[in-house]
Amino acid sequence: MNRDEFILELEKLNIDVTEEELDKLNIYYNLLIDYNKVMNLTGITVEKEVYLKHFYDSLTIVKAINLNKVNTICDIGTGAGFPGLVIAIFFPDIKVTLVDSLRKRIDFLNIVINKININNVETIHDRIEEFSIKHINEYDVVTSRAVAKLNILLELSINMVKLDGYFIALKGNVKEEIENSKNAINLLDCKLEEIIDFYLPIENSYRSIVKIKKIKNTNSKYPRKFDKIKKNPL
Repeated sequence: MNRDEFILELEKLNIDVTEEELDKLNIYYNLLIDYNKVMNLTGITVEKEVYLKHFYDSLTIVKAINLNKVNTICDIGTGAGFPGLVIAIFFPDIKVTLVDSLRKRIDFLNIVINKININNVETIHDRIEEFSIKHINEYDVVTSRAVAKLNILLELSINMVKLDGYFIALKGNVKEEIENSKNAINLLDCKLEEIIDFYLPIENSYRSIVKIKKIKNTNSKYPRKFDKIKKNPL
């Protein structure tokens, strides 16, 4: 995906692209490649692929929700900042929290944030199972991209979502995970509102966005200790 293709495809998502945003992405990309030489940030390094599989893919969340009506987002297991930091660049009115358990990744994100000069992002070095119990009912949207199985992600994070807010997972083929998450969705007082299936432009790889609504306040016994979640998922 070259620059012109990137702009065109975002226009199809009703996202207008400015030169300033493109400049920020260019800085982001160059820092990603530089720091990837000394730490494991991504296996995708070719510029056209980064723009397609990281930058564009992160913004496909708008297929599921109108981000112009969202005030707060938490991206759990954000890694190199996907999707949270990309969202923050294009939607500066949203306060975005990036959570990751690896200090080196958080240090990298702070470097990018400082270089591109944005002020709507907070980075947190913490394990999500520890972070989530300190931030109950705090976010309009909690999102995650290819971090763990859906039923595990949901238990770890749904308590952070405000009532009537959403957990939105960006996934590949998710049919089996959905089937295995029905019990978790029920026990955690959620509703599977929508599954959006589509193909990435140009290379046509399959994607799914899972949109789950929080319909009641989460029972205080969730999330359980992580070893219990991992050993016996809901």
